[in-house]
Amino acid sequence: MKISKITAQDQSLWHVLGAVALCLVTVSTGVFDTVSTELGSSHYAEKPIPGLPGYLSMPCNSLINLGYIILGTYWLAQDEKAIGVGKQNGRYLKNVFSWMAIVYGPVQWARIWTQTQRAAVLDQWFTLPIFAWAIIWANSILNNWDSQHFMAVEFLSLSSYFLSNIHPQGFELALAIHIIWAFTSGLRLQRKYGDSTTRVHLVLALISCLGFVNLKLLDHWLAQYFVFQRLTGHFWSKICDILQFHYAFCFLAHLEHCRSTKVKK
Repeated sequence: MKISKITAQDQSLWHVLGAVALCLVTVSTGVFDTVSTELGSSHYAEKPIPGLPGYLSMPCNSLINLGYIILGTYWLAQDEKAIGVGKQNGRYLKNVFSWMAIVYGPVQWARIWTQTQRAAVLDQWFTLPIFAWAIIWANSILNNWDSQHFMAVEFLSLSSYFLSNIHPQGFELALAIHIIWAFTSGLRLQRKYGDSTTRVHLVLALISCLGFVNLKLLDHWLAQYFVFQRLTGHFWSKICDILQFHYAFCFLAHLEHCRSTKVKK
């Protein structure tokens, strides 16, 4: 896939917005209206504060979503050559990942704010192509995947959410497959091109992923302790999710540089 330096950022934005539009149209048809989701503030350990507007009724769980926007903006603004992502595909892959982070923050915020079925579905659904993009980026470095592979994996990723229409835990199954595939791709990439720096990034990404999953599951149980009654398990799971995103960026961007260096040698 050949992408010019001038238009790489524009193309990445339009491609992400196109996928978002496709998901919005699909959800608006009602095809996922019977999917099992957690709705209502009772599913969160953070207690809503009366008097605050709806979009801030759970201020910590709401405002933490700014972290995704900040993270995506930070990586979008990074000079590609300075971080070792000098090739056209590398720039495009980094920029798509950045826009995904920027878009994901408002989607999660909308779920917290509205507590509607369709906002919850979008929050779940968008998680899958984000993990899939980490898989794509890793395999682009490892196996020289091209645009046809990109489209095939993203299509499979988006389609996998239909498992949630078949079984109440269909989303969890799809997410588990994505996480395992992303981690195994990272391990293979580390073995081939990695160094001590990328090893640390991979370990920190894995720890953050475990924190993201487990802190969310333990949200109510942790709330018995005072320290988790406002900054709850759900809040800290989002911190871990943002860190997971960040360390994935660090890992993959550095390995773009490692691969290009070894190829030149």
